[in-house]
Amino acid sequence: MQNKIKVAILDDHQSIIDGYLLRLREHKEIAIIDTALNSEDLIRILKTHPDIDVLITDLQVPISSSNEDYTLMRTYIPKMLNERPGMNVLVISMFKEMLLIKELYKAGISGYILKEDTSSIQKLAVIIKKIANGSQHFSEKVKAILEEKSSHNNRLTRRQTEILTICANYPDMSAKQIALNLGVSHSTVRNLLSESYERLEVHTKTAALARAKQLGLVF
Repeated sequence: MQNKIKVAILDDHQSIIDGYLLRLREHKEIAIIDTALNSEDLIRILKTHPDIDVLITDLQVPISSSNEDYTLMRTYIPKMLNERPGMNVLVISMFKEMLLIKELYKAGISGYILKEDTSSIQKLAVIIKKIANGSQHFSEKVKAILEEKSSHNNRLTRRQTEILTICANYPDMSAKQIALNLGVSHSTVRNLLSESYERLEVHTKTAALARAKQLGLVF
């Protein structure tokens, strides 16, 4: 008897998970191992089931059931793929940012479906089988993004990205408070913000955040 394809699902909306389950339940070759609504649940599932074949994941989910602050799976996915080379990751997300998609593609994801791509969602079982057998699947818009050459030279450093991400998620936090949280000087934070404005070709923090979000550098 052929081994079933073991699948885990992460999304912060139970209704979306239920929709995936509805599409997959009639396919006997696929076994849903578990589902998660937050990153803490996913960590538990990965520890309990080391043999997952395909992980379906959104990109922005709460940290836990008691902590509704969002965690960015873009930073966790490369780590998962490095630690679990036998697991395939299928992203299903609304995000279309070029740098984000290219970053995840380079990390080794097996597919990226936009939530608006109803045609791919309807064929989810077929796509999972393809991915489990070593193929890839990307929405047509995602393929176009991957083929597009970036004209931007405004990549941020890891520290600049970290600070802008904090500014995006905690808009009331001052530069001094950010410095205390990161264990650096106030002037370091101020200089890093100034340098990020220059790289993003803007002049204010509001404009920098808008530009960084547009490029998929922060959420």
